[in-house]
Amino acid sequence: MTAESLTAGHVLVVDDEPGMRRMISRALERDGYRVKTASGVEEGLALFRDGNFDLVISDIVMEPQSGLVLLDEIRQKAPQLPVIMITAYGTVENAVEAMKRGAFDYVTKPFSVEELSIVAQKALERVRLLNERAYLREEMSRHYDFEGIVGNSPAMSKVFAVAESVSKTSANVLVSGESGTGKELLARSIHFNGPRKNGPFVVLNCGALPEGVLESELFGHERGAFTGAVRQRKGRFELAHEGTLFIDEVGELSLSSQVRLLRVLQEKEFERVGGDETIRVDVRIIAATNKDLRQEVQKGRFREDLFYRLHVVDIPMPPLRERKEDIEPLASFFLRRYVRETGKQVASISPMAMEVLRRYAWPGNVRELENAIERAVVLCRGETIAHGDLPMGMGGEARSSLEIPEDEMNLTQMLDDLERQIIVRTLEKVSGSQTKAAKILGIARTTLRYKMEKHGLVGVDD
Repeated sequence: MTAESLTAGHVLVVDDEPGMRRMISRALERDGYRVKTASGVEEGLALFRDGNFDLVISDIVMEPQSGLVLLDEIRQKAPQLPVIMITAYGTVENAVEAMKRGAFDYVTKPFSVEELSIVAQKALERVRLLNERAYLREEMSRHYDFEGIVGNSPAMSKVFAVAESVSKTSANVLVSGESGTGKELLARSIHFNGPRKNGPFVVLNCGALPEGVLESELFGHERGAFTGAVRQRKGRFELAHEGTLFIDEVGELSLSSQVRLLRVLQEKEFERVGGDETIRVDVRIIAATNKDLRQEVQKGRFREDLFYRLHVVDIPMPPLRERKEDIEPLASFFLRRYVRETGKQVASISPMAMEVLRRYAWPGNVRELENAIERAVVLCRGETIAHGDLPMGMGGEARSSLEIPEDEMNLTQMLDDLERQIIVRTLEKVSGSQTKAAKILGIARTTLRYKMEKHGLVGVDD
């Protein structure tokens, strides 16, 4: 549906009385609607099939066919299209039948044009909300498509294969891995590519909540259940009904909370804190943890029966240091994102900066890489991110990951060697052209010549 049709409102009016058609048409056109009219069901259906309408207004009692025939056809072909039925005073039973068949509303003759206008506005507002919802769901589905998760490494290919298979089911999933590896992003992708994508996706982070609050967050509470409970509140399980509940850091749950969670998974029912009403829910669980839950079970800190309820399908997320091939595409992805957000004219990452990114250990994984690129985009003064735009703290982590000796002289030598390798590689790529190499490296040509002399290198003096 076009933006124009949503704004103007394209209405089909079907009535076998010419005077009624003219009155309704003129009233709607004065309100800014675009109107087409038909004198009966057959003509109305022909216009409906050829047009793109936001609303249909039809009389019920018409010759030779009833407006209910038109309504039934529209309900089959366009179930979201609102239809307002017109009925004569004393035949409200016809209107009731129309509502049962899916009419949006009805008006009774005689009616005022103001009354009809109000009902039409409500119907078109419904169209707008339905289209917004459909658009948002489409955008969410596209955003969380598996192809939207950046990663070409063999490790991530395995993750995608399992995730795509399990997304077609409603099986519970346990996503394990270090913090910052993208566990929630994967969970959202599983949800929005599965049979529950039209249901809610609700998140609960167990590590961010104290024990006394956690059960209330999961199961909700009744008014007066505890000090400060001034009203009834639904918990995450109720909010996730017919959708997915993502329980992050599930390993932080206390044993008592684990017992209640296990009961919900087994019985699909629970009571709010302080309440006795049993509430039934249909919820898929995707849990995430940065702990080894098998070890937690062995140590008696996590229930074995709950572990197997959650562990129907296990998807381990590899840390970034084990999929170095993904660093460059991820960095480029985040660069494009933050260029859009900041409006800065940053076009690329210099080879030296990219080499620093590849060599870094990334203890914070993808989340740390994203933060590093965002910072670099903000600080970058040119069109290319240089290694100096990257966080200073990366150097300390790099030492441990590369086993760089503490001797500062050795460190300096190593950095010089790295700089020389990058310049050599860049010159080879551009057949020795100093001008092209300087542009790629994001430095002035005079600076490049100085560094080449320093490292005993030669190139094309262009």
